[in-house]
Amino acid sequence: MTEGQEWYVVQTQPNAEFRAQKNLGRQGFAVYMPQHLRTRRHARKTETVARPLFPRYLFVRMDLSRDRWRSVQSTFGVQSLVWVGERPGAISQDLITELRARENAAGYVEVESKPFNKGEKIRILDGIFEDSVGTFQRNADKYRVAVLLQLLGREVMTLVPDESITAA
Repeated sequence: MTEGQEWYVVQTQPNAEFRAQKNLGRQGFAVYMPQHLRTRRHARKTETVARPLFPRYLFVRMDLSRDRWRSVQSTFGVQSLVWVGERPGAISQDLITELRARENAAGYVEVESKPFNKGEKIRILDGIFEDSVGTFQRNADKYRVAVLLQLLGREVMTLVPDESITAA
């Protein structure tokens, strides 16, 4: 990392992480989007796909005094930089180093799967309830978990794929 450069968080448009990464790279920015492998089931087919570790977020390295950082805001796929006060907020190089240390030989971050306990708050990562926060209830079967969500002013139990949840 050259002198003066720091890492900043970029919020992307929904499902546009790869587009934002490509377009920021074309502008000469160093971009880091940690990814993990996830098993996806659809139409009775199971496949393993690469997904962003932090949906809708990636990291860009720049020097605010030298780089044209305002162009990041208008890049296709980008919603905005994450701001702290009146400036984009820098994050620690240690965070990036830690994430990269968890990558396997193929470049994917190894995610430890840990069981949830009843009553823990979880966030749904995809599907019709994407970004909803609910309460873990139980493992429903081999592939799904029961989650309690607040919908239309009442609590509703729903089943979601186990790989689609994370700690809130």
